[in-house]
Amino acid sequence: MHLATSEALWSAGGPRFRPLRLMAPLAAVLAAAAWPALAAEWDFSGSLQLETRVFPTEPAYAGQNDAAVSPSVAVEPELIVDTEAGADRFTLKPFLRLDADDGNRSHGDLREANWLHFGDGYDLVVGLDKVFWGVAESRHLVDIVNQADLVEDIDQEDKLGQPMVQLQVGTDWGVFRGFLMPVFRERTFPDDDARFRGPLPIAGDAAYQSDAGEFHPDLALRWTRTFGGFDVGVSHFRGASREPRLVPTLRDGRTELLPTYDLIDQTGVDLQYTTGAWLWKVEGIGRAGQGDYFLASVAGFEYTLYQVAETDADLGLLLEYLYDGREENGDAPPTPFQNDVFVGARVTLNDEDDTTFLAGAVADAEDRSVSLSLEASRRIGNDLKVELEARLFPDVEPGNGLYGIRRDNVVTLRLSRFF
Repeated sequence: MHLATSEALWSAGGPRFRPLRLMAPLAAVLAAAAWPALAAEWDFSGSLQLETRVFPTEPAYAGQNDAAVSPSVAVEPELIVDTEAGADRFTLKPFLRLDADDGNRSHGDLREANWLHFGDGYDLVVGLDKVFWGVAESRHLVDIVNQADLVEDIDQEDKLGQPMVQLQVGTDWGVFRGFLMPVFRERTFPDDDARFRGPLPIAGDAAYQSDAGEFHPDLALRWTRTFGGFDVGVSHFRGASREPRLVPTLRDGRTELLPTYDLIDQTGVDLQYTTGAWLWKVEGIGRAGQGDYFLASVAGFEYTLYQVAETDADLGLLLEYLYDGREENGDAPPTPFQNDVFVGARVTLNDEDDTTFLAGAVADAEDRSVSLSLEASRRIGNDLKVELEARLFPDVEPGNGLYGIRRDNVVTLRLSRFF
């Protein structure tokens, strides 16, 4: 649950989505590899989503679409093929959205298109995949492998599929994972006339520190281990930063923001400790390559009250502190999380319809800016699910990283049909 996002979010977006050049060849290779497995077990599923976003506040900038209601439709099928021997699995998971108002949000992506081999003491993944690292609720600092898909949502929870070779080896000392990522995915941004843009347009191309551009190979290593009530992860990433710097550039008589991707080294640590009703969480990173070396962290807890008021419902209380040391580093992408506090509550009814609520707020300890978030979901029978989300910015001060989207309050209603 990300309640807010970086400065890159509120800058105006030009057409940023470029289909990955390797997607079609990779899909063809995976299909050819899966062809001999026709006699194996095939599983086809997915979802169809009808979504409506409601913007109760007028936009802040001239040229933005002022439609109060913005509908869209999305489909995300998934095909999984398991061979008879059980040693190989082929996964294909495309995604497509058509949006009535944001041209960049009408986009497609291969979230997953990979071959997974279960070896003797190891697993191997080749193709496009999504992985998640982290334990915190308000901000996922260590989660760096996949690029954020900002046209989907501003919370940075939606990710683009990342081409990779991933090797996982289990040992008595923990699980080791190695990643080779031969192609970089650029961040997606809202269109120039869409909501969640800012006063300046984002250029349609990008700049790279590496002469190899998007084909500079990225590398990552991760070690995880569970012992007692502890879950520990340590990672290191070397390659193009998933956070671009937005550099003002004069082009054709107007100033644009050019996404610039630096080569960085980032070491991350995430720790979760469970004891009774308490869940303690810590994430921290150290990053080099964008000006001076800086540290960032998020730490806090979730305490659960079970069977509240003698019902089946559980209530989780969340508190996290967010720190980021890049504030005085002019060469790092800015962030609104230098010194912030997150408070939230999670309600799980534990009913047959799997009804849940999650509400939270992030308050800036320096300028007192506040952003709010609400998420609620409930199943309808076996095939339908309804979700309600709200992102609100009731009090954002000038100079805060969220000031550019201060008028982009949004309420989203989503109905999903699973098949």
